[in-house]
Amino acid sequence: MSILSIPFLLFAAGLMIVYFALPNRFQWWVLLAFSLGFYALGGLANVPFILATSLSVWGAALYIQRNTNAQKAYIKANKDLSKEEKAAYKDRCKARRKLVMLLCLLLNVGILCAMKYVHFLLAQADSIARLFGGSVSDTVSWIIPLGISFYTFQTVGYLLDVYWGKCEAQQNCLKVLLFTSFFPQITQGPISTYRDLSGELFRAHALDYHNFSWGAQRMIWGFFKKMAVANVLSPYVANVFANYYSYSGLTTFIGALCYSAQIYADFSGYMDIMCGLCQILGISLTENFERPYFSKSVAEYWRRWHMSLGTWFKNYVYYPMAMAKWNQRLGKTAKQKLGKAFGDYLPATVALVVTWLTTGLWHGASWGYIAWGGVNGIFIIFSMWMEQPFAKWKKRLHIRESAWLWRAFQVIRTFLLVTFIKVLPELGGLRNGLGLWKQIFTEHSLPGSLGELLPFVDGNRAGFFVMLIGILLMFAVSMIQRRQPVRGWLEQKTAYPVRLLLFAILVLLIFHIGVPASGGGGGFIYAQF
Repeated sequence: MSILSIPFLLFAAGLMIVYFALPNRFQWWVLLAFSLGFYALGGLANVPFILATSLSVWGAALYIQRNTNAQKAYIKANKDLSKEEKAAYKDRCKARRKLVMLLCLLLNVGILCAMKYVHFLLAQADSIARLFGGSVSDTVSWIIPLGISFYTFQTVGYLLDVYWGKCEAQQNCLKVLLFTSFFPQITQGPISTYRDLSGELFRAHALDYHNFSWGAQRMIWGFFKKMAVANVLSPYVANVFANYYSYSGLTTFIGALCYSAQIYADFSGYMDIMCGLCQILGISLTENFERPYFSKSVAEYWRRWHMSLGTWFKNYVYYPMAMAKWNQRLGKTAKQKLGKAFGDYLPATVALVVTWLTTGLWHGASWGYIAWGGVNGIFIIFSMWMEQPFAKWKKRLHIRESAWLWRAFQVIRTFLLVTFIKVLPELGGLRNGLGLWKQIFTEHSLPGSLGELLPFVDGNRAGFFVMLIGILLMFAVSMIQRRQPVRGWLEQKTAYPVRLLLFAILVLLIFHIGVPASGGGGGFIYAQF
């Protein structure tokens, strides 16, 4: 079911009515029924996969929790045990918990890898075989289950949190199933922790005018961003990406900038729609964006773009890898032989390399995404290693971090960097991504007219004009959000009829410009991940 469709609006309206009509104790049951219904509408063949993940993680986490509780009870009941006997017993219990955790991880990460990466691996094997006159046939034909990248990571995070003792295991398997399948975040996130999301899903919520008003406003804003900005930009970007070799470097560069605007409006628009819907229900979802295009470095950008994914990789890949005993030993050895600074940075560097290559693979099974992850990692690692030299150079050049001109330079520099990095995997292959870079930097002919500069605009000038207004509105909203929520600012600065008129105009633009641009509904870019 497309989010940009009348059936989805009817689905959401039905959820609200049933959710608030039934007694509070049934609200999480309503969420579970609608979430499973939403997922089944995406394809019944997907359901066994999400059930397998949910039930296996529920069972493994429950075993780990019970084993932990039994260990504590046994130690408490047998205080006469020697220190060695206690340590041996604890080691046996820990080994069992670790085995169950690893088997569950192997099952679920294995399903994810099989679904997403078998075709890629077979293609690489075929390329190698052809060098020796052979071939490897790719006869595998299956559809990747809806949202598997997101719900797998979310449940893996829950399992590891229980294993590390950060949260208690949920006894009820249906509550774990709701945590896994909660439909507003199943296809594009956010990737929530169990501690955060369970507190929202399983407590009672009453219908509240403030939540309804602010939630509806956010949904309208999200539909506008997706339909009247992202979907209007989509054919322009597709045109440039498909024909970059025939355009001037300047036109190609504008197309790359348009892609940055498109993907932000697309992804953040989805988040606004779903966070707004959840707010109407009284549920607070984890935020995924914090004005990312105002970042002053690539590392900061990734702390503010798709924040829940970055937090997941930080907690479950980067930190365990950086603090691993073998990696710490590597750092100590490097410190002794190559100096303190080298030894201090090496464990973090190793962890960052693994984290960013994994991040690239998570986004897609292609060399373009691997390169995308690698380039992001290189910039972040380089910035980390050069932090002290940069500080000395800025001091010598009398550069003040608080100076607005310096901050503006950092923001523009970072935006351009992430824009160039973004296009690498989006042109159907790494070679085309590099070809677009080459076109921008080597094709210096200047277009002789506006039509030559923006040839892809012809035929929808009204849509292009509205899209530009939308981009300016997104910029203005980001500026206001630096100090307070925009909805609160509107309430303070404008009268109710004015606010009503503003959102009525957005709705009209959605139907007049956004609906034609969205065709049969329009997909979301991040849904492919």
